[in-house]
Amino acid sequence: MTTSPTADHPPPLDATPARALGDFIRAHRERLSPQAVGLPPGPRRRTPGLRREEVAQLCGVSPTWYTWIEQGRPVSASAEALARIAVALQLSRAERAYLFELAAQRDPAEPDPAAADAPATLLETVRLVNAPAYVLDRQWTALAWNERAADLFVGWLDGTHDRNLLRYTFTEPAASALIVDWETRARRLAAEFRADSIRHLNDAPTRALIDSLSAASDAFTRFWASQDVGGREGGRREFNHPRDGRVVYDQITFKPAHREDLKLVVLVRE
Repeated sequence: MTTSPTADHPPPLDATPARALGDFIRAHRERLSPQAVGLPPGPRRRTPGLRREEVAQLCGVSPTWYTWIEQGRPVSASAEALARIAVALQLSRAERAYLFELAAQRDPAEPDPAAADAPATLLETVRLVNAPAYVLDRQWTALAWNERAADLFVGWLDGTHDRNLLRYTFTEPAASALIVDWETRARRLAAEFRADSIRHLNDAPTRALIDSLSAASDAFTRFWASQDVGGREGGRREFNHPRDGRVVYDQITFKPAHREDLKLVVLVRE
């Protein structure tokens, strides 16, 4: 017996890859104005952004095929057609990578990935860094961290807490107290994880994490549903430390060669 989605039982986020691809393309089409792509504004529009027919024209594909893609129908999309969609929608590098991962296609503009790694060396490196540093796995759970990181991240890397960065940010009161401008940082974190997780979105641990965050945090559900995608850019990070007061760092994220699912994050004091 099947049931229809209700307020108590909403449909799963990104239920199928085809639906996720359609939702993502539609969201970015609706954000793009005709003027941004060199088209006249034309008569008053009932919906925001470009029309489907306009994007299809820019991509050199049929309006019917493009409509089916947005509707999440299981139609074939070649890498070349996806590349034209990415250009037409003026996607950023992170957004373009996310588009190709959703479609299970390799971007013809990207080089072939390599293989091999030595993660034990990466984990050992954390101990040698004279600044807060930690290593995240593909679900953004800390695998290793140093004493300076434990001292900074109260409620996450100190004591006996859940070591997942997303669960800490969205479900622990200590995070909203520690992180300056929590709303902006949390929204950005969700966008970065959307971009980062697309390569393993259907892995059981990743799906379980997304589902648990959606059940536990209205903010995460809202940010995830926005379809925002962002690269992990680093930069200025401010904290209200319970002992040291306002502290400011410059965050730098390193990815080991051939293992881009792992991250070494270092926070340098300004």
